[in-house]
Amino acid sequence: MTPELTYLTYATLLLIAHVLIQATLSDLSKGIGWALGPQDEKRDQNAVAGRIERALWNYVTYFPAFAAVALALTVTNLNTETTALGAALWFWARVAYVPAYASGIPLVRSCAWIASMVGLVIMVLGMFGTPPDPVLLQPATE
Repeated sequence: MTPELTYLTYATLLLIAHVLIQATLSDLSKGIGWALGPQDEKRDQNAVAGRIERALWNYVTYFPAFAAVALALTVTNLNTETTALGAALWFWARVAYVPAYASGIPLVRSCAWIASMVGLVIMVLGMFGTPPDPVLLQPATE
């Protein structure tokens, strides 16, 4: 498995964790009775739960682009050490984004987001690389 696909797998696990964290914090801030009921009435959540919800929607916005590029790099065999670095940067910056956003500390969230975008751009630029010679990919004949 390529590093890009490995990070795509990790990114999917991060998505699942992100959803579970967001749902838990939101339900706890609104009350267990509300969470276990029909949730007909609208209730506000606390600031941290709101930040985690916004962080989740930000993740959901950029995850498809990361997944598409990671898959495209692998399928076209354009993945390199540089695109692997881009995937790693995107993933670890997205991991950092969650607590950075939850903390509410100015600029920290923005730095994590910028780092993730740099990783994604590195990967996208890898798509413009030169594909390997198909002859080199064929098994040697005797």
